Amino acid sequence: MTQIASHITSFLQQRLPVERRASDNTCESYAYAFKLLFEYASTYLKIPPSELHFEQLDVSLIVNFLNHLETVRGNGPNSRNTRLAAIKSFMHFMEYRVPTALEQIRRVLAIPEKKADIRIVRHLTVEEMQAIMDAPDPTKQDGIRDCAMIHLCFAGGLRVSELIGLRLDDLNVQPHANVFIHGKGRRERCLPLWKETTSALRAWIAVRGRVLVPELFLNARSEPMTRSGFEYILRKERGRNNFPK
Repeated sequence: MTQIASHITSFLQQRLPVERRASDNTCESYAYAFKLLFEYASTYLKIPPSELHFEQLDVSLIVNFLNHLETVRGNGPNSRNTRLAAIKSFMHFMEYRVPTALEQIRRVLAIPEKKADIRIVRHLTVEEMQAIMDAPDPTKQDGIRDCAMIHLCFAGGLRVSELIGLRLDDLNVQPHANVFIHGKGRRERCLPLWKETTSALRAWIAVRGRVLVPELFLNARSEPMTRSGFEYILRKERGRNNFPK
């Protein structure tokens, strides 16, 4: 029997961030998937996670865990598939470490993803987008910040994670304004900025102050803006214009 502790440590601390150069979000997502799996396995097998053996993570336990995610935790197909992807990645890692478990690994890798409905995301019209960009109060510091964030999202088509991950040194406003984006999966790109977007960013930098954090956008506590913080701002500005969600 193979104790799992040292292998999961190597997978999360060496394999993902160093060898695979996985993003921080991916590393955190995979770590959370195994937290849930070990909690379930501990209850199912009635042993603490530190005593788990790799051979106990067989196809029956994994399938029961995935069903548990849906029926007890209320996870949808996408969340289920994300947890399964983390488990399969670990199984590929273990193929070369525990060759005696290849049949077990093959069975787990054969577990299919669950089909998920793809919802059509309603887009905003030009008039609606302009109304949202005009909504923040330009006389207040948070309004200036909100205006800059919304303008930059619209101009660059940024993900929320890309927006809140921007650092001051990623922005260049002269001689030709551009911003360096750290995209998902380490895909990087440099985007030129419209004059209107550049003006909004200049206004924010002027009132941002000398805060000792590298992130470009800050919340009311002068801490880096979070995903939930930006989502709250966007809902607030959409609500002012009575746009549907």
